[in-house]
Amino acid sequence: MHNNAIFSILFILMVFPVFSQQNPTRVFGKITSSEKVLSGIIVSLEGTSFETKTDSEGTFSINAPSGRYKLICNGIGYQSQTFKVTIKKNTPKEINITLLPNAIAYPKELKTKSTLSSEVPQALNNVAIKGKSFAKKLESKGFAVTVIETKEAYLRNLQTNELLNQTAGVKVRQNGGLGSSVEYNLNGMSGSSVGIFIDGIEISTYGSSFNLNTIPPAMIERIEVYKGVLPAHLSGDFLGGAINVILKKGGMRNNLTASVSYGSFNTTQADISGMYRDSKTGFTARGSGFYNYSDNNYEVWGKFVSNQLPNGRVENVRAKRFNDAFKSVGGRLELGFTDVKWADNFMINYIGSDTYKEVQHGQYMSTPYKGRFTESQAHVISLNYNKKNLFTKGLEFNFNGVYSDRNQYIQDTVKWAYNWFGEKVIGLHGDPLPTLNGAQQGRPTMNTITRKITNLRSDLQYKIAQNHKLELNHSFYIADREDSDELRNILESSYLATSDITKNVTSLGYEMQAFNSRLKTNLFGKYYRQKVERVEPKVEVVDGQNVRVEQRINDLRTTTGYGFASSYSINSTIVILASAEKAVRMPSEGEIFGNQAENLVGNPNLRPEISTNFNLGFRIDSYSVNKHRISFSVSSFIRDTKDKIVILSNDRPVSAVETFPYENLNKTQAIGFEAEMNYMLNNNLNIMLNMSKFSSLYKNKYAPNGQFLSTRYNVQLPNEPFLTANGSVQYKMNDILQKKSILNLHYNFSYVHPFNTIWAKSDHFMTPPQFIQDVGASYIFPNKKIVVSFDAKNIFNREAYDNFAVQKPGRAFYLKLNYTINNF
Repeated sequence: MHNNAIFSILFILMVFPVFSQQNPTRVFGKITSSEKVLSGIIVSLEGTSFETKTDSEGTFSINAPSGRYKLICNGIGYQSQTFKVTIKKNTPKEINITLLPNAIAYPKELKTKSTLSSEVPQALNNVAIKGKSFAKKLESKGFAVTVIETKEAYLRNLQTNELLNQTAGVKVRQNGGLGSSVEYNLNGMSGSSVGIFIDGIEISTYGSSFNLNTIPPAMIERIEVYKGVLPAHLSGDFLGGAINVILKKGGMRNNLTASVSYGSFNTTQADISGMYRDSKTGFTARGSGFYNYSDNNYEVWGKFVSNQLPNGRVENVRAKRFNDAFKSVGGRLELGFTDVKWADNFMINYIGSDTYKEVQHGQYMSTPYKGRFTESQAHVISLNYNKKNLFTKGLEFNFNGVYSDRNQYIQDTVKWAYNWFGEKVIGLHGDPLPTLNGAQQGRPTMNTITRKITNLRSDLQYKIAQNHKLELNHSFYIADREDSDELRNILESSYLATSDITKNVTSLGYEMQAFNSRLKTNLFGKYYRQKVERVEPKVEVVDGQNVRVEQRINDLRTTTGYGFASSYSINSTIVILASAEKAVRMPSEGEIFGNQAENLVGNPNLRPEISTNFNLGFRIDSYSVNKHRISFSVSSFIRDTKDKIVILSNDRPVSAVETFPYENLNKTQAIGFEAEMNYMLNNNLNIMLNMSKFSSLYKNKYAPNGQFLSTRYNVQLPNEPFLTANGSVQYKMNDILQKKSILNLHYNFSYVHPFNTIWAKSDHFMTPPQFIQDVGASYIFPNKKIVVSFDAKNIFNREAYDNFAVQKPGRAFYLKLNYTINNF
């Protein structure tokens, strides 16, 4: 009743207004560069949803209500440009603009039937405007979203996960160094509750060899982080939001970029990307590749690292990781056509990737492994098609179809137990001790998991009126999985199970605007359908003989969800945002069937997660006084969740357990807030501070038998950092050593408050406070083609922990070289 009442009140407040709109006025013109027309340039009115692209002749047209606006022109490879524009009722306005690469644009011609006011171009920083305008476009629809631009980040020695970890409300949980398994926490939701997408397709389609561990920032255009409610084009069974990685498309300019870096722990990373487009035919080719390697032999110490002595005693030690090497290589090739009459984008893509990863330990660091490793390969083919004004004006169609063939191999055949010095554990009588079951984790295995995945996503949008739009989205996902272990005998191998999982998610959305686009509201409903098929061979005695029979298990589940997202602009800088949703998440393939490579045990009896989510916040956009500019945002949230799916945590302080199954938690509730402040002085100094605080509590008052008060009631969920903060300072200096050169200095810090890794309160299983600081510098040469950067991470060599108190690298140094060629 409480949640339904909140839903009703928020729905009435956001949808009640009468949609009275005035007749729009046309703003039109042409954009050129050096007497050449520019197609694909984004033209928008700042702070509104009015946006278009220039066509093949460089022309654009926008219909908007009368008022004062800022018109922004954005194109990759060209300087962004903005104009103050006053639109009067029934008075069309023509604005023709010339954009120059790496220079300030200027108005070529300005015509109108009335006198214009303040039509003076303002040169703006390219990165700031592009990121700001795109973020505003998303946020103006009411979604709690942060857009991370990578244009500057890829010049530094940063991984994609490090960029995410510096974002308010986001905590990246990693089981070690480069290449280790990762879990993402968004405001109290984690694991598979958080959707991870690449260009709108679930990242599970691509496999472990092509993920945010391996994709360098140089291949990424931007990252969209949604906290809570998701837009229709990311429809799926997710509860806690999503991270959508948009890979670079290259714009309209031919280019080639390459970089290589080397640093601590024998870490080498390299990437290359390029694009070619024929302006006459629209034929487009894009290619990119990456290579990552690290020994990950960093030092570990503290209360979670100990060796067992022959007499049975345990001593804490300081040692280097010795079985944690990581190597990945991959590439992406795209061929097709862009900005042609029959398609805005038609591309056929191929992605191939290969990864080798050694496994140092299980969920906890208590038992080091030696000789356990995994290998992963993936071959992915996809088709992307996008067309605006398909068949009729206002109808837009998007299709993304992906097929992947993935293999994952896990080998664990070493029977001896090892300590943290990489030596065999010696028993009381001087003999080496074997492991309990003949391998580092459980029984010996040489297991291959084959997955064939098809993922189809289609989206249809229709603008039924000037301020009203309908959207229909459907997502189809099917995964076929087979396991084959070479160390099992013939009889055992014939008894291996096969598993299939099929998901369908259909969503219908309605978007409207009112009060001169000040109020924007999205309403949506979703239908979920999941089918799990499992073939389990069993033995039955027939006429006194053992006979192999197959028991087929079919599990079909359907349910619905619904919600809304809304925003209201009080003025040009202050916006209020609110959203609410009843969300459903079906158990994933890994949760149902397990993942041996990541020490996770499946649970076929998991129930779907159901959560009621509320978000309320506001933001102040870029308030300027002279050379000072500041922006500020605050967001609060409530997550009431039933049957939350988590990895089972210990009730008792025992760290010898190395694998855990998934389980459902009957009732949980997360309440919290996040805040972020950005300050800029004269486009040289930039300071960012953010923090996130929430309580994620177990709310089932009684134990499973229903007779006794649960010892977990109102206890913070284990293994979840509940208070984090991040900050950064960047300072830019021009003409250092050489004219037209740029020197950027960086400082970052992150703080994580102590948190328990098990249910019981135990000082031993509580992580220490973590305050990690990084510094760095990048130097851009005058020709703007060469960039050299240096980064020092965790400069004070502090202990840093993540999932289940797994220690992360200490002090490390990295050097990186970038080289770019444009317009070849």
